[in-house]
Amino acid sequence: MPRRMQRFKSSLLVFTIAVAALAQTASEKPSVDVRRVGARLQCQCGCKDSVATCSMLECHFSKPAKERIAQMQSVGMSDDQIVQAFIRDYGMAIYLAPPNAFGWIVPYASVGFGLGAILLFLRKYRAKPMANLVAIEAADPELAKYQEQIEKDTANLD
Repeated sequence: MPRRMQRFKSSLLVFTIAVAALAQTASEKPSVDVRRVGARLQCQCGCKDSVATCSMLECHFSKPAKERIAQMQSVGMSDDQIVQAFIRDYGMAIYLAPPNAFGWIVPYASVGFGLGAILLFLRKYRAKPMANLVAIEAADPELAKYQEQIEKDTANLD
């Protein structure tokens, strides 16, 4: 009988730990709606992330903020009402505006500008073809002597 009781207690302990682990992960993983609203609010822990993406372990601001957002959504508040409530409580510095057209264009314009600069550089400093070279006339008698020596040496190669 004591062995059966021991198994029962062990099974109960494992079950309790499993339920606690599931409850903990459910509270740490906010819903899509909470993340959508949290993406519009800046975390106040000192990082530059939003409430939805704060990567600080056990953040003292984002975790309670996510719980507050979930609570406000369960009451029926809209996203804009929730954001306005946070702005009222923490000031305008908490609001993260979505990126505008300028924020989307800058990276592509930078890549285009860089490619254009590389193209201009390559056009300017590209090696000239050897066929367009004109024969250099030897005006100096010293150069003529060397030219004759080169002609003799190359004639012997054939």
